[in-house]
Amino acid sequence: MSLSKRISPEQALQKLRHYCAYQERCHTEVMQKLYGWGVYKREAELILSTLIEEGYLNEERFAIQFAGGKFRIKQWGRMKIEYALKQKQVSAYCIKKALAQIEDEDYNKTLEKLILSRWELMKGHKESVPVKKKKLQDYLVHRGYEYPRVIEMLKQVLGE
Repeated sequence: MSLSKRISPEQALQKLRHYCAYQERCHTEVMQKLYGWGVYKREAELILSTLIEEGYLNEERFAIQFAGGKFRIKQWGRMKIEYALKQKQVSAYCIKKALAQIEDEDYNKTLEKLILSRWELMKGHKESVPVKKKKLQDYLVHRGYEYPRVIEMLKQVLGE
């Protein structure tokens, strides 16, 4: 990045206040933004700590909101959410706290709904029932649901 494109730390801080106020952000996203603007590491770390002190940036709050949103809107399972948070370099403590916010009852209801809706879509397919169940199982595991829970819910919902 050329020096003419760099923005001052003061400008960066101001822009990031708006960026973080608009939506919860993780530390990694903010640091990438700063580096993209040509802000040096030491200045970037100071800006990051200022945003944390001012309450614009809170990793725990971010993790809880991220996990809740991915679960409610995209119907991701806990494993996929955990993986995505790890990719964003969120601490293990915050990930654990965020995943704990997802109620087991809601989690099981969502999994059941996914099973029923997907099973309905597969009705017209020519494969045998065991093949359909295996495909459904793979689909649910890919969405981040735990294998033992998927097997148990498939038995409960579709019968053995």
